[in-house]
Amino acid sequence: MSQAMAFDTHRFVKNLTASGFSEAQAHALAVEQAAVLNANLATRTDAEAIKTDVQDTRTEVDTVKVRIEKIRSDLEIRIEKIRSDLEVRIEQLKTDLQRDLGEVKADLQRDLGEVKADLQRDLGEVKAHLLKWILTALIAQTGLNVTIMAAFWQLS
Repeated sequence: MSQAMAFDTHRFVKNLTASGFSEAQAHALAVEQAAVLNANLATRTDAEAIKTDVQDTRTEVDTVKVRIEKIRSDLEIRIEKIRSDLEVRIEQLKTDLQRDLGEVKADLQRDLGEVKADLQRDLGEVKAHLLKWILTALIAQTGLNVTIMAAFWQLS
């Protein structure tokens, strides 16, 4: 706490009378000044009240600390729950994606099989047409060769 200050009323009265105040005026001012100073000084009762206020403030601070700790704890629990929920959702998304990729892969394999079958059928048709043309060309060429040979035999 602050230390009490000494107020020299005699010196105060001397200074005022030297400045032109009457002794009665200077004495009255000194008494009032001393009363004001004494009223502003902390008494033992005031010190005890301040001590009580400090203790009350500390108690309030401790209460606030407890509340802050509870809020922090609640936030940690909520954050952990959100983290856990996100992990579950991510795993579900991974499972869904793997299933969807499997379906897409199966669809692509089916479509590829259909395209392959269509190509084999078309290739078979092309082979059949080519064989017809080759056989027709072979027969025509053979007929032409026979005709040319018959023409040579008749000329000879």
